[in-house]
Amino acid sequence: MTSLTNHISRNILSLFLSVLFYFGYPNYLFAAEKLDTTPFSTVKQALDFLTKHKKQTTSLYWPEINAVRYYANLRKNIENPLGIYEGSSTNFCSYAAYSFLPLHFDPLNYVRFMVDIFEKGKAIYGKEYFEPSLEIRRAAGTLNFKGELDIRDADQVWFLTLADHFKGYVNMLDRQYHTGDENKLWASVNYAKFNRMIRRLFNYETEAVGSDLFRPGIRDIYTYLSERLETGTVALYLNNPRLYKKNHAQVRLSVPTHFIILLQIEEVGDKIAITYWDYGFKSRQEFTEKYLKKLIFGVTHITPKSRNAN
Repeated sequence: MTSLTNHISRNILSLFLSVLFYFGYPNYLFAAEKLDTTPFSTVKQALDFLTKHKKQTTSLYWPEINAVRYYANLRKNIENPLGIYEGSSTNFCSYAAYSFLPLHFDPLNYVRFMVDIFEKGKAIYGKEYFEPSLEIRRAAGTLNFKGELDIRDADQVWFLTLADHFKGYVNMLDRQYHTGDENKLWASVNYAKFNRMIRRLFNYETEAVGSDLFRPGIRDIYTYLSERLETGTVALYLNNPRLYKKNHAQVRLSVPTHFIILLQIEEVGDKIAITYWDYGFKSRQEFTEKYLKKLIFGVTHITPKSRNAN
C-alpha cells in the first residue's frame, strides 16, 4: 500500500511540474538548478532547430524588432560566429567577447534562448532566468549609428538583455536603461562580472588572474598564455587604446576597458605575435614582452565543467 501511495504521489508531482514548466511560470525554480556538466551542441543541431521552428512575424514583447531580420541574424551568428559585432561606440564588447563560447561550442542552447526571449518575453539560460524590463524591450531595434549593429536585431536584443540582467559595481550609479546608455556605464563590465557571467550562463570553470586596477604578476607571459590556450579558451582583459596604438614604444598610465578572445600566440624574433578575435573579425599584432605585459590586466582561462564538479 505504501509503495502504491508513493508511486501515485511521484506521478502527481511529475504531472504538476510538467504543467508548470509548460505554462512557463516557475522559470526561476528551474534556473536555480545546478548543472553538472557544460552543455555542447553542433552548428547542424542549431540550424536544424531554427529551420524547423515555426517563426513568428511579430513579437508582442519587442515592438521595434523586425522578425525577418531577427531570425536571419540568428542564422548568421550560427554560421559565422566570429562575425558577431558589438557595434561602434558601445560598451557591449564584453558581451560580444563571451558570445564566442555559445556560438562556437553550444549554438543550439543559444538559439533556443533567443527564440524564447523573442517570442515569450522571458527565457532561461544556464542558471539564470531572464525577463527583460519594458525599457529594454522598447529600446531593442532602435539603436542607431552603431554600424552593422543597427540592422542586427537579434544582437541588439542579446546585448541589451544581458546588460539589463547582470550588474557589477561599475553599474551601481546607472542601473536602469535610458536612451543612449549602451555607450555609458550602464553597459560596462568589470572583470569579476565578466567571469561570473561565463559561469552562470554557460557553466564553465574560470581561472582568472588580474583585476580592474592591477595587472597580473605573470613572469613569463608567453609560456603562461601558450599553456592555457592548449587546454581551453582564453579571454584577455586589456586597455583598448593601447591595443591599437601605432607606437608600441610609448607606455602611459591606463585602465582596462576591453575584452578579446586570444586565438593564437607565437614568438617572432624578439617579439610576441597574438592573433585574437575582436570587433567581428580576427586580428594579429606583434608586441614586445614588456608592452604585452603592460597591455594585459586580466587573463581568464575558460574550461568545460566536468560532471559532479562544484
